[in-house]
Amino acid sequence: MLNWGAWTLRGAVAFAFLFPIFAYLRNPSGLAELFRRKVLVSVRPGLLASHFLSLAAFGALARPLFAAGQAGPWANVLAAGFLASGLLAIALATLALLPLEVWRDLIGGSGYLWAYAGAGSAIVCWLGGGLRLLWGPSTRVTFLIVRILLKPFLSTMVSDPGTATIGSASFQVYIAPYCSGLEGMALMLVFSLIWLWLCRRELRFPQAILLVPISLCAAFLLNSMRIAALVLIGNAGAVNIAMGGFHSQAGWIGFNLIALGLVIGSRHAKWISREPRQVTTAATGDGADNLSAVYLAPFAAILAAGMVSRAAAGQFEWLYPIRICAVAAVLWFYRRSYSKLDWSFGWLGAAAGAAVFAFWIGIDRIAAGGAAASHLLSGHGVGWTMWLVLRVVGAVIAVPIAEELAFRGYLLRRIHAADFESVSFQKVSLTALAVSSVAFGSMHGNRWIAGSVAGLAYALVLRRRGRIGEAVAAHAVTNALLAVWVIARGEWGLW
Repeated sequence: MLNWGAWTLRGAVAFAFLFPIFAYLRNPSGLAELFRRKVLVSVRPGLLASHFLSLAAFGALARPLFAAGQAGPWANVLAAGFLASGLLAIALATLALLPLEVWRDLIGGSGYLWAYAGAGSAIVCWLGGGLRLLWGPSTRVTFLIVRILLKPFLSTMVSDPGTATIGSASFQVYIAPYCSGLEGMALMLVFSLIWLWLCRRELRFPQAILLVPISLCAAFLLNSMRIAALVLIGNAGAVNIAMGGFHSQAGWIGFNLIALGLVIGSRHAKWISREPRQVTTAATGDGADNLSAVYLAPFAAILAAGMVSRAAAGQFEWLYPIRICAVAAVLWFYRRSYSKLDWSFGWLGAAAGAAVFAFWIGIDRIAAGGAAASHLLSGHGVGWTMWLVLRVVGAVIAVPIAEELAFRGYLLRRIHAADFESVSFQKVSLTALAVSSVAFGSMHGNRWIAGSVAGLAYALVLRRRGRIGEAVAAHAVTNALLAVWVIARGEWGLW
């Protein structure tokens, strides 16, 4: 039941993706008119909250189901719940974005498109399984490219095509089939096709289609370069960095670089773009013509910098300070827009932050029984002290500002209405508070419950006072108290 349940979910996702596309291709004007008549501008937060709950159940059931030996005699029951919660999450997400009457009219007026979409989803699933047939050839090609890339740098190379093992005498890697570059190519294929579709009116065809094979080749080549760099880093003696941060982060960094290049190239190349974009600035003089970017850019910057710093890390993220620099650069760029926000705060924010800290420590004790001391305790000297000071600065200043602008300044009001800037902080609905808080909590991994409660507390403070500074202050107090706790007790797992 496990196998067909998982493929049922994949088919449902493919169907939900293909059916609207087919409907638009068949009757674009009719679909546009349907949307104008019946689609509301705001997200349905109640259904969206239910979607997140179903998604949480889906994830909770996946852990024992796919962990070896944990499902036991309840495997079929867990698989049924896994399938049901996954399908329910998909249904709730579609209804949260579009009301039921729109789906009813869309399906009723589409004839037999549902059959075509169903057949297409079946083909997509079949191709997904069939890609495994390409693992062998792609692994051999990747092995050959890596060998060519390493040859100028390694005087003595160890390479075994039979086992796909390559490296130096002191450090070798095994190129597994799922590391051969096919997954990156598939991800880039999806991204490039969606981008071309969304920007089809701005691009010249068929020239723009060349972006697809170019991006796929770039993804495959960059994966080979990643493996070669992995070998060179390990051969240089930095095994922890090679097999730690770099191995896990370099692929995502490469994907983002190619995606960014695709976006910029498609908009600025004259032979592809109908009207090449010109760099413009708003009346504010800081380029803030996109209000969403004002709130989301600091958070995006800290995520991007985090990928780079973790890629260069082994057990110790010594490049953490670049996160602070990234946030500071964005804050400076949009400084005129941020000067219009109310950054003042009072005692309520500090009190809420202290309460969240107490709850965070308490639930951590219940769940984990206390975090173990880290090897970072052995740090000493001027360099270590400077890093620790900057780590505290990031936790107390950079992170609260970036996350509060994104989750409370933007997401909280965007759930309430599409024109989020017109929504007062004091008028947001309780459902918007709950949904944005759960989204915030999901960023905290296995501490998502504590993160959700923290997000709700910060949002309630913001709703009460009506100023972003109050939420930032609450977040900063929580992180400051956590920093003191971590440094004093050596419980680095809380960081």
